[in-house]
Amino acid sequence: MYKLLSGYSRNTKRLLLVAIDFIALPIALWAGFALRLGEWWPQIITNEWLFVVTPFIAVPIFVRMGLYRAVLRYVGSKALLTIVKAMTITTLILLALVVMTQAQTVPRSVFIIFWLLSVLFIAGSRLFYRGYIHSYTSRKKNKLPVAVYGAGSAGAELAKAMQTGWELEPVVFIDDNPEMHGSEIHGIKVYRFDEMAKLIDKFDVSQVLLAMPLLSHQRRHQILEKLKRYPVHVRTLPGIADLVSGSAKFTDIREIEAADVLGRVDVPPVPELIERCIRGKNVMVTGAGGSIGSELCRQIVKFGPAKLILFEQNEFALYTLMQEFVDQHSAIEIIPVLGSVTNSERLKAVLNSTAVHTLYHAAAYKHVPLVEQNPLEGLRNNVFGTWRTAEAAKATGVETFVLISTDKAVRPTNVMGASKRMAELVLQGMAEHSEGTCFTMVRFGNVLDSSGSVIPLFRQQIKTGGPVTVTHPEITRYFMTIPEAAQLVIQAGALAKGGDVFVLDMGEAIKIDDLARSMIHLNGLELSDETTEGDISIEYTGLRPGEKMFEELLIGNNVTGTEHPKIMRAAEEKLSWQQLLAYKSDFEQALSQFDTRRIIQLLEQAVAGYRPEKHALNRPASSSSAKNILSSADNDKQLH
Repeated sequence: MYKLLSGYSRNTKRLLLVAIDFIALPIALWAGFALRLGEWWPQIITNEWLFVVTPFIAVPIFVRMGLYRAVLRYVGSKALLTIVKAMTITTLILLALVVMTQAQTVPRSVFIIFWLLSVLFIAGSRLFYRGYIHSYTSRKKNKLPVAVYGAGSAGAELAKAMQTGWELEPVVFIDDNPEMHGSEIHGIKVYRFDEMAKLIDKFDVSQVLLAMPLLSHQRRHQILEKLKRYPVHVRTLPGIADLVSGSAKFTDIREIEAADVLGRVDVPPVPELIERCIRGKNVMVTGAGGSIGSELCRQIVKFGPAKLILFEQNEFALYTLMQEFVDQHSAIEIIPVLGSVTNSERLKAVLNSTAVHTLYHAAAYKHVPLVEQNPLEGLRNNVFGTWRTAEAAKATGVETFVLISTDKAVRPTNVMGASKRMAELVLQGMAEHSEGTCFTMVRFGNVLDSSGSVIPLFRQQIKTGGPVTVTHPEITRYFMTIPEAAQLVIQAGALAKGGDVFVLDMGEAIKIDDLARSMIHLNGLELSDETTEGDISIEYTGLRPGEKMFEELLIGNNVTGTEHPKIMRAAEEKLSWQQLLAYKSDFEQALSQFDTRRIIQLLEQAVAGYRPEKHALNRPASSSSAKNILSSADNDKQLH
């Protein structure tokens, strides 16, 4: 029947509903008489005109109230309420006609029964059709049975949407609230979590959808830890921030985010700190198209800058970011600028023309193995790019300059970490010789889902069937979310007094191996090992060149707290300005001669704790070798 009806136009379907109503309403009126008087055809029915006029009164009311505009497969509570209102008006009109025509043989209670039966017939016909469509589409499309974790309003809306869709079929609700157990929502029963194993077998559930957007990351992490024991693919609704901003809907289903797996505790920003360097000011972000740079821009526009200057070397990254902002922030002047942080004149021209007050320097080459293979460009971009940007900021009267640094700058074993520590030393030296510009730096660990991080790599490897590659079973890293890191960077900059090294509280270090296993299990896959044949395996590839087993955030132990509970101020060793100028001259000479070995030696002298690996010290000094040509090649792509 559905296949037949689906071929009709919408107008034809509406006419069919009108015909059904024309038949159902007189039947409901007859049933009202029969039930009231206890006879199949009561003798007192002498007012046949009532049976004729009833549908002619009701149907125009239905049309006026939009009852025939509703799409039957999506009929819900709003349409049912419209039916109740329409039938109430119809019944009152009929009752008024009976009174005016003095039809004394019609008991008034007949109209109460008629009203109840009409609502039942009219609403029942719609619900029957909707149920038939739902049953047909479920059979036709072989919809995948899923469990919805969370029987609140979000879960109910999600289940309703899936019931009318073509892919997923909600078969059970899971909820931790004992008061909900045993109840039904949209015909779906609510169960306890400890019945999960039985429900998976009974309903053939292969997916669990988390419908709890208001949960904290910590509580969500606890639920995910419980679900890891079961062979189900776990997905989730968007977070409350995305729902409120309008960037996502309740019906959008996403993969579990890494932040949920780690369960970091959210700390709300301090409004006074986050606005101090932004509200009403001209703000520039270098490396604006990168992971941290772009998130900094998203956070900055929320707090009312006068201008936001997006400084980026990668044309496509800049274009993508501008497309994101083009319609959302029309009240703020957003200026895209293509340029390199190693070009002093370009930097000064931009800073002068836009009168920048606050500058966040996020531009950097940060991918450890690539910088290890390209040390000259790593030094040129990370050290001299920072130096020239800082000099341009000082020359043009920028009020606050904030360098985005990394935990790899602490006792580094690779060129990337050593170059970032050298950039910190440059800013510490600049701070002592600058009266107008406040120079500071913020150091933190890995951010989740940044370009080049393990999370996107693991996600892609799981999608393609593995293996998932981990460098070492004991390797650990600190992690935080990109929005959290960006907010803390902005607040740390507001705390700066000049030359400060701020360190963000990253929480506990996470084993990368544990992270990989969690992501595998939450995708509903079994892990293969030496004793078990599963869906996907983990392969240990060994540490990469320059990679450390454990990262650190502090060089010494001299650290104090600040106004923010997650931001600490570290007091660390510095180089004198004369030393920095001498190293600058030596580095420039080594760069001009493409002398990779000399660069490594100079970094080892300048950066306390830098212990380069043997492969770095054994590089050829001249530019004749293929590796050295590669390391000095002009690479235009910044890895942010």
